Amino acid sequence: MPHSGTVVTVRFWAAARAATGCNEERYPLSEALTVAALRALVVARHPDADAVIGVCSVLVNDQPVNGEEAARHRLRDGDAVEFLPPFAGG
Repeated sequence: MPHSGTVVTVRFWAAARAATGCNEERYPLSEALTVAALRALVVARHPDADAVIGVCSVLVNDQPVNGEEAARHRLRDGDAVEFLPPFAGG
């Protein structure tokens, strides 16, 4: 997807990358786009990735945004959002 207008960049790691089939995408930014709304857009674009995306931790500009905060945190132009699935091992 070409970069134009106001967008957020979404990066997928590990199983999220495998489930979506891509490393990175860009999503148009609307005034109401929260982390939770973005997660819904990702699942709408990649329905087969729903199970993986649903359990991912989310970072916005390297800061965790999860749980109830995801429904309140509004994204801004240029934000980098990363979906990180749970990792096994240690």
